[in-house]
Amino acid sequence: MSDTAKMTLSRALNAGLRKALENDPKVLIMGEDVGKLGGVFRVTDGLQKDFGEHRVVDTPLAESGIVGTAIGLALRGYRPVCEIQFDGFVYPAFDQIVSQLAKMRYRSRGKLSLPVTIRIPCGGGIGAVEHHSESPEVLFAHTAGLRVVACAGAADAFAMIQQSISCDDPVIFFEPKRRYWDKGDVDVADGLASALPLDRAKVALEGSDVTLLSYGPLVRTSIEAAMAAKEDGRSVEVLDLRSLSPLDMETITASVRKTGRCVVAHEAPAYAGMGAEIAARVTEQCFYNLEAPVLRVGGFATPYPPSRLEDHYLPDLDRILDAVDRTFGW
Repeated sequence: MSDTAKMTLSRALNAGLRKALENDPKVLIMGEDVGKLGGVFRVTDGLQKDFGEHRVVDTPLAESGIVGTAIGLALRGYRPVCEIQFDGFVYPAFDQIVSQLAKMRYRSRGKLSLPVTIRIPCGGGIGAVEHHSESPEVLFAHTAGLRVVACAGAADAFAMIQQSISCDDPVIFFEPKRRYWDKGDVDVADGLASALPLDRAKVALEGSDVTLLSYGPLVRTSIEAAMAAKEDGRSVEVLDLRSLSPLDMETITASVRKTGRCVVAHEAPAYAGMGAEIAARVTEQCFYNLEAPVLRVGGFATPYPPSRLEDHYLPDLDRILDAVDRTFGW
């Protein structure tokens, strides 16, 4: 029997974390201010009160220490969930993630697994400065041994965080912070049973003229762009990638072969970003189906700007629509 509720993305994450804590005593949450405060975005609100300080742990301000401790706990059979308070704070832990977390299973010839989930609020749109509005996903997608996923809505947030925690691979879990307050329907009873596998992309909006690929914070923007393009008589198919490593190329190529055109949009700088890898793969696998080059829409190759300039920096509906229009110029 379903039990669907309307909830924000942040509340859906909270519900998913609660389910994971209830279902497995080896799951624990650790991070800066995740306990008594409930996290700066209140994603872990109430969890320490209900599960205790030994399972929802307030840590020192030391990201390398948080991830290093989680690695040790995972080796002892636990399933730690680390919260990195802001995207730009993950860099002090980068060495632990790429040198240890990503390599341990390979190094041990499969004898050891590190089921660590690292939650990272990502992207801009909240008026915050550098280190608080960044999109470092490609750094982790480039690193073999990590799964990298990004939720875009409440229902996926609820299911994907539980799937990530139960996965035996380390998972880098990106949360679009400017979408934390967006609401959606979440089936808290059966939502996990009916969810897509963690590594599958989702057709967020069906169309026939051009494929628009995005993830995380830009999925909603892409859908809005598709609705605007419809008024001009263009049918845009929007795919929510969800998994950045591995990429669900089967779903991507099926859409592009149908439409013959492809645009990739993400907040991170376009230079050497996820869009570049996707464009290369689509070109290789769909060359004879393409009516136009694969186009990319992204941030600029600069450090994240002051808040008064972020609306210019971030890809918006108009920039995405411009790319969609340009695909019909060939």
